Amino acid sequence: MSRRPRQQMIAETRAKLIEAARAAFGTVGYAATSMDELTAAAGLTRGALYHHFGDKKGLLAAVIAEIDAEMNERLNAVSARAADPWTGFRDECAAYIEMALEPEIQRIVLRDGPAVLGDPWTWPTQSACITSMTDSLGKLRDAGVILAIDPEAAARLIAGATLHAAQWIAHAPDGRAASQNSIAAFDALLAGLLVRP
Repeated sequence: MSRRPRQQMIAETRAKLIEAARAAFGTVGYAATSMDELTAAAGLTRGALYHHFGDKKGLLAAVIAEIDAEMNERLNAVSARAADPWTGFRDECAAYIEMALEPEIQRIVLRDGPAVLGDPWTWPTQSACITSMTDSLGKLRDAGVILAIDPEAAARLIAGATLHAAQWIAHAPDGRAASQNSIAAFDALLAGLLVRP
């Protein structure tokens, strides 16, 4: 019987722990998740969790990174379907706001994430988002679609608006209404960036 390569075994162990944590964090939340139950569900030990992620908080960060990567793929697909770059940018931002209605994203990314990991602006994924948004806005500015403004400043303002809207939706008594109102207001804000003929 052949042995699996070490890197494959490490990847499989990490994937099992992330999958079990994602299921637990998404259903009962971070605080109520028992490390013993989580590792048992993954068929592993607490030692494996500590070895790969340091602690429960490190595991949460890994789960959020996985969810964020999936969200990014979905947002890129939304943007790619658009008829033009401006519409793609707008649709991508609106889709992010709408994702705040999804229970797993609400609980793990928008509620437990900030409560446990602190301000989302300090998360590595946020830096990547700002970089990508700055690039998109720079191209739109250079093409004469939006006003001649600093793209990073605009990216930070837009990212802040979408993140706060998403957190509002995640905590609102009526998330659907908050989402609809957020998108309507956001469209009005974005329209102010456009160069008028």
